[in-house]
Amino acid sequence: MKRKTRFSRFVHDILTHTPFLKMLLLLIVMWLAFSAGLYVVESGTEGTKISSYGNALYWGIAAFSTAGIADTPVSGLSQLIGGIWIVLGSSIFFGSIVATITTYFMRPLQRPARQIIETIEYNLEQLENLSIEELDLLKETTDALILHMEYLKEMHLSD
Repeated sequence: MKRKTRFSRFVHDILTHTPFLKMLLLLIVMWLAFSAGLYVVESGTEGTKISSYGNALYWGIAAFSTAGIADTPVSGLSQLIGGIWIVLGSSIFFGSIVATITTYFMRPLQRPARQIIETIEYNLEQLENLSIEELDLLKETTDALILHMEYLKEMHLSD
């Protein structure tokens, strides 16, 4: 069995335990929809540079990215659609970045099993610093944990 690298575990955690993929999908769907709406409204307007759906898609990326290179829609309705797209798209994009980072770093706090394992690992590293009484207490705790795990396995197998 191949061990996962730290980076592949990071990517896996991001994709499975954060809202990143859902937000990316929402952003793409909204980009396609707002670009289509802009194209439909602008297609009948004289003097527009947004004359194809491809131009509208490019406009959607350029306007959203705040690069300042997007062709300005001509009609008032198109400008309204564009303004809404820029505000919503930016909010979703930057919001998903914040949500993903927050979820990723808060996730270990929501997994008590991982905290237990880290505590045990830390204690194992400190074994030589423990007194005999502390080692006995650690053994009793570990034995109780093993008994509890065996009980849970038996209960799970009997279901």
